Amino acid sequence: GKGPSSLPGARLRPEPAPAPRIGTHDGTFHCDEVLACYLLRLLPRYRDAEVVRTRDPQRLAQCDVVVDVGGEYDPERHRYDHHQRSMPSTMASTLRWGWGMWRGGSGATLLGVTTDPLLHPQAGFKRAMELVGGEFMDRFDYYHRAWLPARVVVEDAIRRRFEVPTVPLPQGGCPWKEHVFSLEQELALPDPLQLVLFPDHSGQWRVQSVPAGPHTFQSRLPLPEPWRGVRDEELSQLTGIPGCVFVHASGFIGGNRTREGALEMARQTLAQRQRRGA
Repeated sequence: GKGPSSLPGARLRPEPAPAPRIGTHDGTFHCDEVLACYLLRLLPRYRDAEVVRTRDPQRLAQCDVVVDVGGEYDPERHRYDHHQRSMPSTMASTLRWGWGMWRGGSGATLLGVTTDPLLHPQAGFKRAMELVGGEFMDRFDYYHRAWLPARVVVEDAIRRRFEVPTVPLPQGGCPWKEHVFSLEQELALPDPLQLVLFPDHSGQWRVQSVPAGPHTFQSRLPLPEPWRGVRDEELSQLTGIPGCVFVHASGFIGGNRTREGALEMARQTLAQRQRRGA
């Protein structure tokens, strides 16, 4: 027999509009893109949005808005990255990145959806217990399952470092910075550690500078300035190292497809420092 669409007067149902997509990078996540995605999903336009975590340019091109990845800052097209070489690695660039989202109309809309009435004191106390309790259990779980076990990994890596003052971490992603500072003192290392190597979630390798201190974004030894904000084949040609993926605009971290490539990036970084007489 005839299908419903062939009957007189029958109408085809319109296909539902696809959910909007918010694009951001995959791998280790940070507060800036987490907050950006959260705030965007408060807005009516993005309430049901899918968050796509990828560095694939083709997948990012299909997203309605892209934050913290993509190498471009273009508010008219809803592209909000701040890592490219054209964006200064300063707080001003971060504020500009956030202002671009606000200027695009999101800020005024957000104010309209966040003006909830004040809570009754009893309800407020209950909410405070939930917030504080959730934070406590989150920190307890972190220190028990991640921070404390990571100390063994970091100490073992420090004891087995070789060739250059670079610490190879076989388990990328473990919380290593606090342990590096304390172990440098406990093990009485003659020289401060400069760089750390570790694999990321995709099997590629990262070389990262040890911070200058526990509560600073300054690096002990940032990767060379000409590399910063450069990516992929252009970076490989600039460095002479095959397989380069990126160097952050501030120089605190870079990536290569192989361990040997990341190690060579570390070697060249150390060699440039020695040539400067540091």
